[in-house]
Amino acid sequence: MKILESRNIELLGHSDLNGKGDGMQMMLKGDYLYVGHMGYNGLGTSVLDVSNPQDPRVVRQIPIPENTHSHKVQLAGDILLVNHEQQLHAGSPYSAGLAVYDVSKPADPTQIGFLPIKGQGIHRLWWTGDKYTYFSVREEGYQGRFLMTADMSDPASPKIVSRWWYPGQWLAGGEKPTWEEGPTLRAHHVIVKGNRAYGGYGDAGMLIFAIDDGNLSLISERNWVAEVGGSTQTHTGLPLLSHNLVVTTDESLKDNCQEAKKDVRVFDISDERNPRQVAMFPVPQGDYCQRGGRFGPHNLHENRPESYISEDILYLTYFNAGLRVYDVSEPANIREIASFVPEPPPGQKAIQINDVYVARDGLIYVTDRLAGGVYVLRMTQNGV
Repeated sequence: MKILESRNIELLGHSDLNGKGDGMQMMLKGDYLYVGHMGYNGLGTSVLDVSNPQDPRVVRQIPIPENTHSHKVQLAGDILLVNHEQQLHAGSPYSAGLAVYDVSKPADPTQIGFLPIKGQGIHRLWWTGDKYTYFSVREEGYQGRFLMTADMSDPASPKIVSRWWYPGQWLAGGEKPTWEEGPTLRAHHVIVKGNRAYGGYGDAGMLIFAIDDGNLSLISERNWVAEVGGSTQTHTGLPLLSHNLVVTTDESLKDNCQEAKKDVRVFDISDERNPRQVAMFPVPQGDYCQRGGRFGPHNLHENRPESYISEDILYLTYFNAGLRVYDVSEPANIREIASFVPEPPPGQKAIQINDVYVARDGLIYVTDRLAGGVYVLRMTQNGV
């Protein structure tokens, strides 16, 4: 395999997921990696044996119902959660909801529960084994995605306990959009730390919530649509509480940079009711806008329990600019310290590195959302 760019990172292994390489979010349990799929190839989740990082092997592939994708996974203990969502522009029938698997036998997940959603289904989740899981959802009667909480006390029987939507989204309740025509307000997901949740909400930007027994209440909102002169599609809000910061990513949605520029912003939340932007990440330099596909920030490694956790070194996927690694220990001087961009698989214009998961031992797993599959990487030096 040809590597287009590599600085302080080496490639250890690769799997094309048995020729079905539309890889998305990943979770690791011991020697087994669970990989969500976009659904282009009729698969929901692949299970890889990664005990030998140089030779990751597919041991199980779980199909997905017609017109559905199951591209997100969450893991805690012996329970794996996966989303069911209507495949974009696909017809009916389709499956919408939350599937729950027992992974006490890691190579052989067994479905034990399902939470149905009346609507297009669940997009992205956050769950670390606590009583509640939080996810973005499209449900009948609402415009766009909003946030929902489910009780996971009995994993075989999840129960919806609360909803939070931006005022104007609940059309069935007689609400009308409170924003001007043009911006797209839709929840992506939240990351929970203690009794706070931090999330991206499309053109509503970054939202900070207080949590009380699974219920979300808004503390503050900060958006920058007017500043960029176009849609921001804010994706992630990653809290770095040791620095009193939140890092946000805006998702690129169009090929060849045919949209408002997407950036990574850093907010000081010492006053969480008034987040203040203090920095932006440096943008990878190169001919990425001419390579094809999307160019821009997407997913951050989210410092989940049982994974590598650092509030100084952040791992970020950048679509056709691959994986980028940043030192944020000095917020006034954020530095890119490593990068990795493989060549695209045959028939694909550019790589589209989508998700990243960093294990406690430092191994890095990244996926390509179209056909490239899973890449196993390792830092060769810290770059500091």
